[in-house]
Amino acid sequence: MAKNFMSMDGNTAAAHCAYALTELSAIYPITPSSPMAEVVDQWATQGRKNVFDTVVKVAELQSEGGAAGAVHGALQAGTLATTFTASQGLLLMIPNIYKMVGECLPGVIHVAARALAARALNIFGDHEDIYACRQTGVCMLSSHSVQEAMDLAGVAHLAAIEGHVPFMHFFDGFRTSHEIQKVEMMDYEVLKGLVNQEALASYRKQSLNPHTNPVTRGGAENDDIFFQGMEARNQHYDKVPEIVARYMKEISKVTGREYAPFTYYGAEDAERIIVAMGSVTECAKETIDALVAKGEKVGMIKVHLYRPFSVKYLLDVLPATVKKIAVLDRTKETGSIGEPLYLDILAALKDKNIEIIGGRYGLGSKDTQPNHVKAVFDHLKGDKLIHGFTIGIEDDVTNLSLTPDEDFTVESDCTSCLFWGLGSDGTVSANKSTIKIIGDNTDQYAQAYFAYDSKKAGGVTRSHLRFGSTPIHSTYYINNADFISCSLDAYMFKYDMVRNLKKGGTFLLNTTFSKEEIVEHMPNRMKVQLAKKEAKFYIINATKIAQEIGMGRRTNTILQSAFFALNEQIMPYDTAVDLMKAAAKKSYSKKGDAVVQLNYKAIDAGKDGIEQVAVDPSWAELTYNAGRKLTGDEYFDNHVAVINGLEGYDMPVSAFTNDFLLDGSIRNNVSFNEKRTIAVQVPTWHPENCIQCGICSFVCPHATIRPFLLTDEEIAAAPMEFKTIPAMGKGVENMKYRIQVTPANCVGCGLCVVECPGKAGNKALEMVDINEKLDQEPLADYLFKNTEYKDEFFPKDTVKGSQFLMPYFEISGACPGCGETPYYKLVSQLFGRDMLVANATGCSMIYCSSTPSTPFVNDKNGEGVAWANSLFEDNAEFGYGMALANNYKEARILKIMEDNKDSVAPELKAAFEKYLEVHGDRDAEREVAPTIKELAAKEANADVKSLADEDLISKSIWIVGGDGWAYDIGYGGLDHVLANNLNVNVLVLDTEVYSNTGGQSSKSSQAASIAKFAAGGKTTAKKDLGQIAMAYGHVYVAQISMGANKAQTLKALKEAESYDGPSLIIAYSPCAEHGIKGGLANHQRTQAKAVECGYLDLYRFDPRKEQPLTIDSKEPDFDKMLDFMMCETRYAQLPKLKGETAYEMFEKTKKDAIKRHKRLVALAKEQD
Repeated sequence: MAKNFMSMDGNTAAAHCAYALTELSAIYPITPSSPMAEVVDQWATQGRKNVFDTVVKVAELQSEGGAAGAVHGALQAGTLATTFTASQGLLLMIPNIYKMVGECLPGVIHVAARALAARALNIFGDHEDIYACRQTGVCMLSSHSVQEAMDLAGVAHLAAIEGHVPFMHFFDGFRTSHEIQKVEMMDYEVLKGLVNQEALASYRKQSLNPHTNPVTRGGAENDDIFFQGMEARNQHYDKVPEIVARYMKEISKVTGREYAPFTYYGAEDAERIIVAMGSVTECAKETIDALVAKGEKVGMIKVHLYRPFSVKYLLDVLPATVKKIAVLDRTKETGSIGEPLYLDILAALKDKNIEIIGGRYGLGSKDTQPNHVKAVFDHLKGDKLIHGFTIGIEDDVTNLSLTPDEDFTVESDCTSCLFWGLGSDGTVSANKSTIKIIGDNTDQYAQAYFAYDSKKAGGVTRSHLRFGSTPIHSTYYINNADFISCSLDAYMFKYDMVRNLKKGGTFLLNTTFSKEEIVEHMPNRMKVQLAKKEAKFYIINATKIAQEIGMGRRTNTILQSAFFALNEQIMPYDTAVDLMKAAAKKSYSKKGDAVVQLNYKAIDAGKDGIEQVAVDPSWAELTYNAGRKLTGDEYFDNHVAVINGLEGYDMPVSAFTNDFLLDGSIRNNVSFNEKRTIAVQVPTWHPENCIQCGICSFVCPHATIRPFLLTDEEIAAAPMEFKTIPAMGKGVENMKYRIQVTPANCVGCGLCVVECPGKAGNKALEMVDINEKLDQEPLADYLFKNTEYKDEFFPKDTVKGSQFLMPYFEISGACPGCGETPYYKLVSQLFGRDMLVANATGCSMIYCSSTPSTPFVNDKNGEGVAWANSLFEDNAEFGYGMALANNYKEARILKIMEDNKDSVAPELKAAFEKYLEVHGDRDAEREVAPTIKELAAKEANADVKSLADEDLISKSIWIVGGDGWAYDIGYGGLDHVLANNLNVNVLVLDTEVYSNTGGQSSKSSQAASIAKFAAGGKTTAKKDLGQIAMAYGHVYVAQISMGANKAQTLKALKEAESYDGPSLIIAYSPCAEHGIKGGLANHQRTQAKAVECGYLDLYRFDPRKEQPLTIDSKEPDFDKMLDFMMCETRYAQLPKLKGETAYEMFEKTKKDAIKRHKRLVALAKEQD
């Protein structure tokens, strides 16, 4: 049989075999496993057949627990079922895993193993989640690479069928799940031939069926027999290792790659070995090869079958010469005497005269390099071994870390390339295309891995690409690249990119500077390293080229073409051009020929735009300050700036031991000083066209443009001269007005320019090159942080007046043009200094709390947003707990005042009575609180005296999250919170998709919308959360859409917060996943059009009113809905997939909206 190779990531590799042996897949998104479910859904939509000659039935559930329940039910009904998950999602499946184990059901769970949230959320890879399941009895099979994920995923299914047991197949999240490799495909005919048909028939015969097998399962047992029943499964599970070994042997025959429950790699006479599972074994292979070549007696045992743990198969591969073993665990079990794999090996080899120690590595995808593995082997040479050692970090507190040999390297025939990009600029997509072009069209092997920071779109990305003539085992970052490319010239000031360039390597920089200007602007640090490394340096103005050919800001295709032009040793450039064009046609044909032709132009322009800049050898003698510019803020300088400079990898353990950082806290007042300088263009203000409306600030997602009322004294104290105009309005006649942008913090979305009404047809804002405005950053610092926010002159419930309020939310890590953050910012302006927030996991959690910064601000009084995240599924309950605790504390304060008001001094009694009268009115509480504190401190009564140290100001409790939380996984908790009459405010940022995990469909998604998990368009209507909540009668409910009615948005937020009871605000939030025509700069206009055509209604339901429901939007024109939907890719692509059927689906979307509107109108009429 001819071998078939393709380039793909580990998720796709595992899904390929999972699909073959699955009949039903119940899915739910969670990073980094979601792509497995996504491709299964896509294949099913395309009609792909499994080995049973049927199309897999795919069902999206409301949570991971729900998905596991559906798998459990399907298995009991005789259908082979599979799911995919990771991390917290896997933990939610544990109860059903126990059931599947006890009931001997052949389900399979594929896991992209990931860290668990503890002191902080981490979406990256380790083994905390799978180890948390080792006690369930589920069989656990580990793949160590993308190729192994392809080869062994099928083994999990085959063994599950034959053994009548559930399997968990796992591999490292991100390092394997998202690494792209050129791999050999597993043929479905091979898998089909390996299915034990007799065992399958037996399983189906035992399934629940009222006609053929009417039995009762899942009953209750008492203390008399439960224990015996548990022990009865021993022999059943004892057979599993033999079954797995036999299937591995068959796969080995087919592939030529060695598989067994345990395999050995290294010297036959090894004395020092490591035991590990996961992607680290690939890195260890390279290390072992290098050491064995030097005569060292070292080796490694790779663990594939972790449960059931077979001592027999372990001993089969253990060299008789071994004297010392180090077991590597990718987890930390605080308080234990060792991590799980170590304890298993220790027990298995208890009768052997071998010294065994355990250690930890790679938590949260911490990079593990060959010299880290060598450090373990070096340590095993010693007489005094450290148990509980760590590698890859510097532990200067408990001193458990092993010191690596910095001079150690491994030989490689690869060409290594490192690409620095800006999140959402297309760099990662272009590199994925490059890998497939090279991997799928040449004899070369290819590997790609992508590293991201914690920001949303707009963060720094680093693409690590390798190409070579032999299989690539380098599962670690590139730090000695042949070629480096950078898509944003601002990075040369922020990051030491040339540090990772090989001597004689090539550096390509995308910049708007000319050859002459770049030499003038380049930092000395970069010049010195280019010269010392004798590098070749090229520049390209891909930004200008993209604008000239009509690509906007998308430079990725141009830079991809430039890469091939500079690396013809990988592939002839003409061949690369042909293949790039073929890839572009495949990728963009659905968007129309015009888009394809634009990409063709970009490809053709890449080579011609390259200019070489001579590297002057004298640059090597230049001096520069290796340290970063200090601010004087110790937290910022030693923590924030270090992490933002991508130097967190080198921070020692001691940097996190102080009380503030130990629990994962992040300090407020940080993000403004980060100054990421990621925009290509920023707005400039034309004062002559300004009507002082404040709309630009109102809609700005990042609070980087603001209006200011300034006194003459403030203007005089500014660090530079600047333009102002006379302020308009009563009481501000002696003040000046200015719109100011912070260019270093602006992300360049252009939303403010689009929304600016201007004067006489002329805009007051215009986008210009960022380099024209960066000199204004000191002025922005001064105006934003050192002038008074004058909020007393205009009503705060107007657009203009609200924008003179200080935002307690600024410069978040959200995407440019984000549809969510304008709401969050506005809420912070209205209530920020009193806000206590529970925030669900999701986009808002990431842009609010990506270490080391948070967008929240404390004012000069030290007051600001107090914010926390628990999990995805329990956010409503988490916020409910906050509210209960707050009520408990308030009740205690009120009781002390009530019980003691007649026994305290008359002045304090009067203050108590005033406080009791105004309690809940925070402004009034602030007036009387200082008096109470001052007088209470003088009282002898201990309870009264304690009030001097109490916070006497009420809180504004907010529960915030997206539609994936509110409509799906957290709906049960949200419903409970709303049903109880507690004063909390719920803000649902409704993007109609799971934005944070990549755009999967939710119950908020509209019918006909294409999303991941709904590849053929969603078939059911959007859940009407607002009308469900209104049915309680006591819940304040509002649906808002800022771009449609800014005044209604303001009014609803203020009414909701003032309501003494539960409130629910559903905020329509356009997202990048929608594919809005013209991009998110048009998101406010999209919000307006959505309301105009009836896609959603604006309303407020206030239980305080005699007629609670007010419909704020005009009667919609439903005939405009199709035009509205065609402006979003999630709808516009459907006709290309479904033909005329798409328009029938669009008609359903319209009818659903009409039904919702009619129900709303009927509710309004009922109150008349």
